Amino acid sequence: MKTTLPLLLGVFLIWYSLSSATAEERQELWRNIVLADSKWIWLSVLFGILSHLSRAYRWKYLLEPLGYYPRLANSFMAVMAGYLANMGIPRSGEVLRGATITTYEKVPFEKAFGTIVSERIADLVMLLLIVIFSLLLQTDTILSYFNDENINPFWSFGIFFILVLLGIIALRIIKSSDWPIFIKVRNFARGLLEGMRSILKMRQKGAFIFHTVFIWLMYVLMFYVVKFTIPETVSLSWAAVMAAFIVGTFAISTTSGGIGVYPVAMGAVLLLFGINQQAGEAFGWIVWGSQTLLTLVLGGLSLIFLPIINRKK
Repeated sequence: MKTTLPLLLGVFLIWYSLSSATAEERQELWRNIVLADSKWIWLSVLFGILSHLSRAYRWKYLLEPLGYYPRLANSFMAVMAGYLANMGIPRSGEVLRGATITTYEKVPFEKAFGTIVSERIADLVMLLLIVIFSLLLQTDTILSYFNDENINPFWSFGIFFILVLLGIIALRIIKSSDWPIFIKVRNFARGLLEGMRSILKMRQKGAFIFHTVFIWLMYVLMFYVVKFTIPETVSLSWAAVMAAFIVGTFAISTTSGGIGVYPVAMGAVLLLFGINQQAGEAFGWIVWGSQTLLTLVLGGLSLIFLPIINRKK
């Protein structure tokens, strides 16, 4: 059910998006995709490959303190196999990635999986920083929206403060409660903190941070350059691109690999910046389609070549 429901949701969104459009709008969507400037798509794909290579290389900084030195080829193919698995069964990629490196590099699964959790914490921090940066870029837009809607920003900050206060109170209750559900939450939180501490214990923290920043820079660039593929999106500002990037990042996790929901989300968010829905959805299809095809190709080849290049082990 966890697998089929997100997939069915994605298929439904594709059907609904196309069926609710007029024949002219569907033709415009298709024309934008077919006539897209391919050189920018290839550049986007290149940035995607560089991000995956950097992620595979970054992994070694977490494995080396544990006494394991996997080959870059195996790390890269494990990463790509994991991405491929996530397209079928959400969140299964981390398990497959850990199992793959266990099989071919003899790293104990629990240790391999622990390093993957640590990576996710670093990526979450980067995502939060990007969100904050994007909000700063959108300060004028947000204030204008408050003014147009007669919203008092001080009330908004007051509500935010109250929510933070309630969150602190909730954390204290969870920390001291003996309820089974709260115990599970505490154990999960301890695991996250342990993962974060494992990052701090690394000898090459600078290199790890560099690759973390580089990975997310490549993510942003592979998204940004696609704006040059369609005439309507060429003029998009950095603020608009970053807003769409954040929406797309969360849209990816809604369905299996973001199928269906990603283009629809792009069409909706870019509409706020004056881009017509067909151009916005075409932008989304190009970003999603090119990176999904990259994952299918590299992930599939990884599953084929992993046993071949490791046959002597």
